[in-house]
Amino acid sequence: MALREKEHFGIARKIVSNMTSESWEQIPHATVTYEPDVTKFLEEYKKLNADCTDKSKKITINTVMMKIICEGLKAAPKLNAHLEFNRKLVRGCMKIYDHIDISMPMILPNGEMMTVNLHNMGDKTLTEMTETILDTARRAKNTDLNEVMFEVSLDNTLNALKRGKITQTVNRLYGSKTGKHRVHTLSGQAKKDYYSIPESERLTKHDIEQGTTTITNVGSIYRPFRGEVNILEIIPPQVSAFAIGSTQKKALVRTNENGEDEIYIGFTCPITVAMDHRALDYGDMVPFFKKLDEIFADPSIIHSWK
Repeated sequence: MALREKEHFGIARKIVSNMTSESWEQIPHATVTYEPDVTKFLEEYKKLNADCTDKSKKITINTVMMKIICEGLKAAPKLNAHLEFNRKLVRGCMKIYDHIDISMPMILPNGEMMTVNLHNMGDKTLTEMTETILDTARRAKNTDLNEVMFEVSLDNTLNALKRGKITQTVNRLYGSKTGKHRVHTLSGQAKKDYYSIPESERLTKHDIEQGTTTITNVGSIYRPFRGEVNILEIIPPQVSAFAIGSTQKKALVRTNENGEDEIYIGFTCPITVAMDHRALDYGDMVPFFKKLDEIFADPSIIHSWK
């Protein structure tokens, strides 16, 4: 067996691998997949962009699904929280937020993946959410991934030092600054030129920091995807994570006007929800699913969000 090549982790992959390792080491995950009938929803969605003449400003299904999840989180605020837990002392504290900051994986112009923080999405209209996503993508084009990721990594390392994690801090600094695994950041004139770009024109650590929950849209990454996400990482200190699949044509059952069950061809869209079982139980998800049931039963409500 011949070795094809070696590819050392860049800083983005280092951060992801560290956070996901921490997730599986610390968090007892519990997941459930919700699969609504979105046939009527898709009909209403098509009307949503009927008067849109600028395709770049079109409201996407991704944005509407994100808004639907935000509405669900308002009904189930415990899912929109951070957890502080000390296992040695068996002490825990939930920080439940009234704002919804969404951590969302985004593919950058260079093909790399970065998780950005979309702030205060719960109170935004669909148009405002679209503008926020477009503006984030615009600023990403002027962003040096290594620089902004290093800012976040350094901030996390310093916070760990403040919490007394000296060994972890030393190991991280050694791992990022030595040998083949060294993180290459800008220096000299290139660094001056980069940081002369106004923060309003590039992403900063404020755009990368932890949100209150994470939403990943697998359907937007690969539209022909057929299936559902079975499990996904919860990034501490968050207590929930969501994965949206793609719309899929299926044989479904409904009750007709005569009260009889009948089979018809419709569409579903699986949504997987993961929760931190230290902080939440399945019962805490019920208000979330009830709210989504209401929305998909009468999807015309999405027009009031525009």
